[in-house]
Amino acid sequence: MLHFNLRTTVTSIALAGAVAGTAANAAELRGWNIHVEDYPVSIAMESFMAEVAEKTGGEVTGQIYHNGVLGSQPDAIEQIRLGVIDFGEFSLGPMGQSIPETNVVSLPFIFPSIPKMYELMDGEVGEAIGAGMIEKGIVPLGWYDAGARSFYNSVRPINTPADVEGLKVRVMSNDLFVGMVESMSGNATPMAFGEVYQSIKTGVVDGAENNPPSYESTNHFEVAQYYSLTEHLIIPECLCMSLKTWEKMTPEQQEILKAAGQASAELQRELWQAREAASMEIVQAGGTTVNTIADKAPFQEAMAPVYEQFLADNPDLSDLVNLIRNAE
Repeated sequence: MLHFNLRTTVTSIALAGAVAGTAANAAELRGWNIHVEDYPVSIAMESFMAEVAEKTGGEVTGQIYHNGVLGSQPDAIEQIRLGVIDFGEFSLGPMGQSIPETNVVSLPFIFPSIPKMYELMDGEVGEAIGAGMIEKGIVPLGWYDAGARSFYNSVRPINTPADVEGLKVRVMSNDLFVGMVESMSGNATPMAFGEVYQSIKTGVVDGAENNPPSYESTNHFEVAQYYSLTEHLIIPECLCMSLKTWEKMTPEQQEILKAAGQASAELQRELWQAREAASMEIVQAGGTTVNTIADKAPFQEAMAPVYEQFLADNPDLSDLVNLIRNAE
């Protein structure tokens, strides 16, 4: 569960709006989602919206636009900050360009495992990151699971950092991911997620990195049949709401939104684990060569410049980085 107290963080704003009579008695919300409709994220988002509509007696309803039809992820993040989009489900990766705290979870190998990520995000780490998001106009309602991201490409298996050398790898739009690939002498290429399939097929890039369901559901495994389980990034995702929309809600509606967001996160995590296993079966049946990494230490050591640069640029985040790295 998401333990940090959203009301403590934004109470003065929300109550001021309610006293001024600006709280919404009824609202029709617009939700952004990049994934296909049968994806774990999509199902959990629909569950969230259904619960909100039911618990508010139809005062707060909404429609979720799947498949990224409301724009790319970076654009949608800006739109949610502006209140053009009311809520959405985002990877914390692309948020790092505008919200420094979210960049911490994008540091390679910072989380040792998915269960440890749950524990930390549902506690003090999620609390700190959430506070930074609220300052930038985004209110987190639940932390979703996006699994572990690994490299895939059309050229060769990756077993050591040296195997990345020379490969053209699509990454999300974040300087950390560019640095991650460049630290292994690869050529990082930020581009929109929807462009990856054709770019691999035509040789614009050799591959990308992502979790098993994304690799499978986009059919990227058809054009990049080497999947190497580096598990270099465990980046949680966020079901979140525009602060501008949040401010329009009554305190009672806010409580319903928080509870529904937490419930949807629990559902999404269960669905995710099942989908991840199914996706691995599909890609292997489709001819993908999957290899595990016997020793991740060389990859972790190669990331030292990434950490050094990040902490030099963000000295105020060193405590948060250490909180995660030193967690037992």
